[in-house]
Amino acid sequence: MNNRELGRIGEDAAVRHIISRGMKPLARNYRVSRMGEIDIIAQDGDTLCFIEVKARRGDRYGTPAEAVSPIKRNTIIKVAQVYAGRNEIHDMPLRFDVIEVYLEADSSIKSVKHIKNAF
Repeated sequence: MNNRELGRIGEDAAVRHIISRGMKPLARNYRVSRMGEIDIIAQDGDTLCFIEVKARRGDRYGTPAEAVSPIKRNTIIKVAQVYAGRNEIHDMPLRFDVIEVYLEADSSIKSVKHIKNAF
């Protein structure tokens, strides 16, 4: 299984997770060309959430959230600013989350951890 398939499995699990928690998905893989992408944009009550999803089979090289580098965080923030501007969102609280998806060897879901206000 390649990284793209692993990412899709993780994102699908993350979407199911946020829906089960009452959040409303608004967009997936929101891309601004030459700038970057946000995995999931969702609404949690009155808060707009920008969510990075990291799927891993283990934490041998650190937790999935630790893989969200300062450069990646800055990219997500910039893309979020573009999304808010294009959608005329001005007076809504924003939040940046990370969802860690741990997979079994057969790629089934082992666990999902939602880290709110991750950065």
